[in-house]
Amino acid sequence: MTTPHRSDNAVAQVAPAALRLIDTDPAELEAGAIVIGVYSQDADAPSPLLLASGAESIAVAFDGKLTDTLLLLGASGAVGEVTKVATLGTVTAPLVTAVGLGPEPTGALPATETLRRATAAAVRALAGTETVALALPVGDEGDDTDALRGIVEGAALGGYRFAGYKSTPVSPRRNPAREIIVHVPDAESAAAAAEIERTAHVYAAVARTRDWVNTPANNLRPPAFAEQAAALASAAGLDVEVLDEAQLIEKGYGGILAVGQGSEEKPRLVRIAYTPAGTGATKKIALVGKGITFDTGGLSIKPAAGMWEMKSDMAGAAAVISTMIAVAALKPNVAVIAYAPMAENMVSGSAYRPGDVVRMYNGKHVEVLNTDAEGRMVLGDAMARACEDEPDFLFETSTLTGGQVVALGKRVAGVMGDADLCERVKVAGERVGEPVWPMPMPDDIRKSMDSDIADVLQVASGMDRAGHMLQGAVFLSNFVAPDVPWAHIDVAGPAYHSGEATGHWSKGGTGVPVRTLLALIESIADNSAD
Repeated sequence: MTTPHRSDNAVAQVAPAALRLIDTDPAELEAGAIVIGVYSQDADAPSPLLLASGAESIAVAFDGKLTDTLLLLGASGAVGEVTKVATLGTVTAPLVTAVGLGPEPTGALPATETLRRATAAAVRALAGTETVALALPVGDEGDDTDALRGIVEGAALGGYRFAGYKSTPVSPRRNPAREIIVHVPDAESAAAAAEIERTAHVYAAVARTRDWVNTPANNLRPPAFAEQAAALASAAGLDVEVLDEAQLIEKGYGGILAVGQGSEEKPRLVRIAYTPAGTGATKKIALVGKGITFDTGGLSIKPAAGMWEMKSDMAGAAAVISTMIAVAALKPNVAVIAYAPMAENMVSGSAYRPGDVVRMYNGKHVEVLNTDAEGRMVLGDAMARACEDEPDFLFETSTLTGGQVVALGKRVAGVMGDADLCERVKVAGERVGEPVWPMPMPDDIRKSMDSDIADVLQVASGMDRAGHMLQGAVFLSNFVAPDVPWAHIDVAGPAYHSGEATGHWSKGGTGVPVRTLLALIESIADNSAD
C-alpha cells in the first residue's frame, strides 16, 4: 500500500529578528546587550587588546577600564570569541558583549567574513536577550557597504534556529533575539537601508534551505517537497512546472525514474523560472540542484552508521529553490531558470540494480555499477533539460560525493567544469564566506569511465574510488551541451554540519551554497554585457 504523502508536515521557520538601523550614541541605546569589537595586538603593543571603532562611547563610560576588565575575564581578541561584562549602570544596556575580530587590520576595516563570523557568534551567545545592539566597525558615511553586509548577514544567520518537533518546551533553551539594532553613521542612508532589505531576503533563503535540510525525510518525500517548492515559488510570482511520474515517463527522464522507481513515493522534476521586467536582460542562467530526499544507497546499501544524515541529500535542490525565491524579491536583470529533480533512493523489489543500463533524457545510455551513485543520474537528466533552455551559464550544486569531503574537508566545496566559470564561483564563494576550490577533470578519469556496452559508466570501472569527486564531474559533463559554460559545485561536506554551531554556520543544514549562487547571479546581472 502506498503511504500518502503529507505536504502539511512542513516545519514553520522560527521568526527572524527584526533588523533596525540607528545612529545615536551606542552608550545610550535601549537594549538588553550591546556588542562591541575587540582586536588582538602583538606582544610589544601597550595592551594585548584594542577596542574596535564603534566602541568609543562605551570605553568612555567605563572610564578607560573596559580593556583591562576584558583581559581579566580572559578575552584574547580571537575571531568569534565572546566575552560578557555586566555594565552595572555605566551605560544604558545591562550587558556589554565584546566579540573578537582577530588582529587589528592595517588602515582598513576587518574583512567582511571576519565581521560576519564574529557577529553571528555574538548574536548566538546572546540568545534569550530580546534586543541586541551592535556597535561594530562599519566605516564612515560614504564607504562601501561590505562591512555592514557582513555585520547584518552575520546577525541574521547567527540567530537561526530550527523549530523542530519538541512536544514540550526545553529548559533552559533560550530564544534568539527578536530585534537587532545596528549602529551606523547615518541611519537614513539609502545604501544602508538597501543592505537591510537585501539581508532579509538572503536570510529567508538560507533559513528556508536549512529548514528543508533539517526536516526528517518522512516529512519531506518527493511529492511533498515538490508541492512545497511549487507553492512558495508561485506565491513569489515565479513560473512553475512540476512533472510527475507519468510525465517523466512520457518525456524520457530515465535517470530520475531509475533512481525513484524503488520508492512508493514517486519522483518529481520541478522547474522554476524568473524573467526580469522589461526587455533589457541579455543573459540567462540555469541552476540545477540535486533533490534526493533520502538516500539509503539503494541495493548498494549504505552502512547504518550516519545514514540518518542522508535526509540532507536534497540540499542542492533546497538551495536552488530558495535562491529562486530570493531572486524573485531581489529582481536582478538576468533571466534565471532552476531545475530540481526529486527522488527517494530506496531498497525494494522495484529498485534499480547494479548492471542496469539506463537511457537518459538526452539519449545517452549509462551502465550502472553502484546504485549509491544516484545523484548524478537525476542530475544528468536535469542538466540536459536545462541546456535546452540555451542558458549562458549553468550552475549545478549537489551533495554528490564523499570524495569531496576526503579531498577538501567539510568546509570547502569543490567546483569543476569550465575553468573560467569555476574561477568565478571561487571568487563568489570567497566573497560571501562559502569557500570553494577548483578541481580538475583529468583524461585518465574520463577513460576509467568507458563502458563496454553503454555510452558511459556511472562510476569508474571496477568501482575504483580514486578521484571519486572528479568522477562525478566527468560523468555530468556528458549531459552538458558543448556551447554551455558550466560549473558543478559539490557541497557534500559544507551543506550539512553535524557539529555544534560555529560562526555563521548552524548545526545541521547550513544553507550552503545559497549565498554563493546569489552572488553569482548578481555579478552576472551587473555585468550582463560580459
